[in-house]
Amino acid sequence: MAPPTPRLVVPIDLKKRPWEQPLPLHNRRQLDIPPVSHVKASELFRVAMVDWSGPIRVEDKDGISAMPGDLLAVEICNLGPLPGDEWGYTATYDRENGGGFLTDHFPCATKAIWYFEGIYAYSPHIPGVRFPVLTHPGIIGMAPWMELLNIWNDREREVEEKHKSLKLCEVLHTRPLANLPSTIGYHLGKIEKGTAEWEMIADEAARTIPERESGGNSDIKNLSRGDGEVSFCGAIEMSGYLELKCEVIKGGMKEYLTPMGPTLLHVNPIFEIGPVEPRFSKWLVFEGISVDESGNQHFLDASVAYKRAVLNAIDYLSKFGYSKEQIYILLSCCPCEGRFSGIVASHNAVTTLSIPTAIFDKDIRPNAGKVPVGPRLVRKHDVLRCSYDENLPTTKNPAALM
Repeated sequence: MAPPTPRLVVPIDLKKRPWEQPLPLHNRRQLDIPPVSHVKASELFRVAMVDWSGPIRVEDKDGISAMPGDLLAVEICNLGPLPGDEWGYTATYDRENGGGFLTDHFPCATKAIWYFEGIYAYSPHIPGVRFPVLTHPGIIGMAPWMELLNIWNDREREVEEKHKSLKLCEVLHTRPLANLPSTIGYHLGKIEKGTAEWEMIADEAARTIPERESGGNSDIKNLSRGDGEVSFCGAIEMSGYLELKCEVIKGGMKEYLTPMGPTLLHVNPIFEIGPVEPRFSKWLVFEGISVDESGNQHFLDASVAYKRAVLNAIDYLSKFGYSKEQIYILLSCCPCEGRFSGIVASHNAVTTLSIPTAIFDKDIRPNAGKVPVGPRLVRKHDVLRCSYDENLPTTKNPAALM
């Protein structure tokens, strides 16, 4: 007998906001947020998503969900855009709204829209580029056990309250020291806002960013995401669906994982690469070292090194008729690959950023002739952008202005 059609457990109405859905969705991690649906282990089921979905309770054959010490294995069997909504976007935030990896170079908000042709993505805002996507859901997480949630909140609160001197080096855009629970933008599914239960959970539930130990997030790529997701609102953000199968492995943490911390809960998720991926044979590789744009040396700073690799790629590819903002956004979502090539040899950390040449409709490799300027359009398209009217300093690469 043929297997049954996957059961739709979380339907989505694209004309409604997440909290207006028939099954109201959530965007926080806390065990008391009630599930919107229940599924059995080994059952093939479908989940529709806007920006978020769930929560979903996974039960074994006896109706018992995973407990601390168990492993939940999630197999992604299929995924794609929702019918009638086959588009997505990649963007950068304004500097005063969080910014991104290169905010000192690109302080204003920008955005590129992507359309899908099967497994391929293209954008009218970045013409001359088309690539097969790396299809992944972005973030999958579990509701943490209360002990683990308290560990997260306690250690992150300590950093924010007692270690305000901690910061990135001066050439990197500073981010918040911690993302503590906050009621701003909170949505707790079926729990009614303003109730005592809502207030209690809102004071302790974890945000979905950053990644944390088991019970936190497994940050696997969105529809398509370049390594590092450098624009921050990177990848190709979109609605979509997932078809999943889950298994509960009783006692699996002790069997397979070694804690890296003071409790048995200090373990990180692991995941297996799926069988479907783009295949490229030719890459252009850009290198970065721990020397900033002004020529200052930093000691084994991998973030500075990766920033240099990304800036080197942006400056190079902008010679082919693209704006630097177009390349910045492209590197956040195309199937490029970042690597730490050296992290122990004093005094330079070394990183690389590899870009598949086949995603461009022209040859971007160096050759004996002049750089072929493109795309070949009468009117040059560019990303959507807002003006930057604030007064924080921005960085200019003096060599790039020569």
